[in-house]
Amino acid sequence: MTMQVQAAVCRTTGAPLSIESLQLGEPRDDEVLVRVVATGVCHTDIGMRESPTRVPKPIVLGHEGAGIVEKTGGSVRKLRPGDHVVMTFNTCGHCSSCYQGHTAYCSQLGRLNFAGQRDDGTTAFSGSDTGVHSHFFGQSSFATYAICSQRNAIPVRKDIPLEILGPLGCGIQTGAGAVLNSLNVRPGASLGVFGAGSVGLAAIMAARLAGASVIIAVDTQPSRLDIAIELGATHVINAAQEDTFSRIQAIAGHGLDFALDTTGNLHVIRQAVEHLGVRGVCGLINTAKGADASVNILNMVLGGKSVKGIHQGDSNPDTFIPQLIEHYAQGRFPFDRLIQFYALADINAAMADMESGQTIKPVIRMPAL
Repeated sequence: MTMQVQAAVCRTTGAPLSIESLQLGEPRDDEVLVRVVATGVCHTDIGMRESPTRVPKPIVLGHEGAGIVEKTGGSVRKLRPGDHVVMTFNTCGHCSSCYQGHTAYCSQLGRLNFAGQRDDGTTAFSGSDTGVHSHFFGQSSFATYAICSQRNAIPVRKDIPLEILGPLGCGIQTGAGAVLNSLNVRPGASLGVFGAGSVGLAAIMAARLAGASVIIAVDTQPSRLDIAIELGATHVINAAQEDTFSRIQAIAGHGLDFALDTTGNLHVIRQAVEHLGVRGVCGLINTAKGADASVNILNMVLGGKSVKGIHQGDSNPDTFIPQLIEHYAQGRFPFDRLIQFYALADINAAMADMESGQTIKPVIRMPAL
């Protein structure tokens, strides 16, 4: 059996997404059918639209979906129809990383999140003239309905609006997790956050939660620096108007305890490492498109400094996403301040606004069918 859904389809590299009616198949034994309420737009979605090789096309993108479980496969025990869920990255559950609880480093991440199909080569979607790839990040949630694995559907409390929760599945958990899990920022510490987009601002909110005493936000857009102050930054630096690292040295004379780069700018990364204090740690979130970065080894060794790659904030989503929601419910993690809503029909405008910096975190509301 199949059902008709509305979806934003990426058919051609670099071209706008097209809103189409597709057929969606039934969930398999270990899968879940979710009625999508809203889905966040992430820079990874834009990157996949622009890349000729990273995902097969045509494909339905979207990987920050939130919705309500409609149907479950026969072996699903974690969820039941009516549950509210946030969809996140998919994992295998049986590699050494998954066994040890480090699901963000699952050995099968590439296959499960970017292949655009199930292991047997099938896709969940079909169009009028051809197959359409699915299972992007195990969900393909730029659609009114999505099929995901029971592993990457996270049950959440029902008293928080679903339309704001999708970004917790990737961008927000990455920024917050980088501070709380990966870097383990301690009370009284100093932290510099380079880039005040949704990931960087989530990190700033998390640093305030962690009790950091110096939280420096660096960006080139005054509006983002303004909201950074409101969300917990103690200092802001407009990199377009002042010398970033002279200011950092003036603020944290003994060097930063922690630095977090979300920009992928190699010059920024090198300078951030140089301005760490003794035993300081620089976390890297942006992949910088696979570029190589250089650091001074003597400076690293004598200072006991380190550079740490961070994926998905070292999050175990089953526990971390509900924790972030609890912080939000207590008024201590107001990530909804970053959100601007768009209709599915306006998804290309949402992506353009994100690329230009006009919108920090676009969220696509799905139409009722």
